[in-house]
Order: sequence, then structure tokens, then C-alpha cells
Amino acid sequence: MNKLPTLWRTLSARWLYLAGALVISGLFGAALYLQYVLHHEPCPLCMIQRVIFIAMGVLFALATLHNPKRLGAKIYAVLITLVALSGIGVASRHIWIQHLPKDEVPACGPGLDYMLENFPMADVMKELMHGSGECAQKGWTFLTLGIPEWSLIWYVLLGAWAVMIAMRANRG
Repeated sequence: MNKLPTLWRTLSARWLYLAGALVISGLFGAALYLQYVLHHEPCPLCMIQRVIFIAMGVLFALATLHNPKRLGAKIYAVLITLVALSGIGVASRHIWIQHLPKDEVPACGPGLDYMLENFPMADVMKELMHGSGECAQKGWTFLTLGIPEWSLIWYVLLGAWAVMIAMRANRG
């Protein structure tokens, strides 16, 4: 049992950032599997959550390449945590929509492709965050949790992971 704290102290921050990037790559691979193999089409809020995971993955990958020391680790932790908090907000909204009574679910709006071609970006973002009827559908589940619940868990864990790396760098 003493091996885990020893491993945490001996691994370089670069490996810890790489672990975060690899976890996000795995999550993204799972999302693509659900979409293209199991044919679960993502709703607009799922698409936003994917973009947020990509942003977090890019930050973890940049931190892996950069291998920051104390100040850099703090900056990456703040950036990753801010992105994770935005993911927590979107996933929470998605979970809320999925738990609305059927008569309170927002109506389905135009498709994302149509909105991107015909609406100003501010209106597209407003519509996406509002959610739609398709966001209320509960599709794939694992251990009784749906995609937005799992996304919420991973946003919290990955944000905490970045903070732990920064706190570790602060001690060393």
C-alpha cells in the first residue's frame, strides 16, 4: 500500500500530465465508439461537452510537452480547472434537462449544422446551452449513470488531478 505515495512522489509531472491526456483520449475514443459503432448520435449539449474535453486534452498535452515547474504547473492547473468548471456547468445543465418532467422538456430546435450556417455564433451558443428535447433523451448508461453523469464525474476528477499535480510541484 505504501507504493502508491512513493510512485506519486517519484513520477515526473510530465508523466502525470500525460496520464490526464491519455484518460481524455480514452474518453473521446469511447464517445466516438458510442456514436459510430453503437449509433448513439450526440445531442447539442454532448457536442459542447466533447469540445470541452478536447480543450482539456489539449491543455494536458501542452503541459506534457512543456513539463512546467512551480509557476507553470499552477497556471496549467488554473486553466484546466476553469475548463473543467465549464464542463461541470454544461454537464449539470444536461443532467437537469434529463430529469425534467416530460411536459417541461424544451422542444427540439433546429439541428446544429443548420444553426451554425444560419445563426450568429452568440445565438448558436445560447440555443445550445438552452438544450433541446433531444438532450432530454437518456441513451447509453453504465452502472445506471448516463453520459452527462459520467462526464460530470470525469470533469471533477480531471480538474482535481491538475490541481494535485500543481500542489505536488509546489512542494518540490
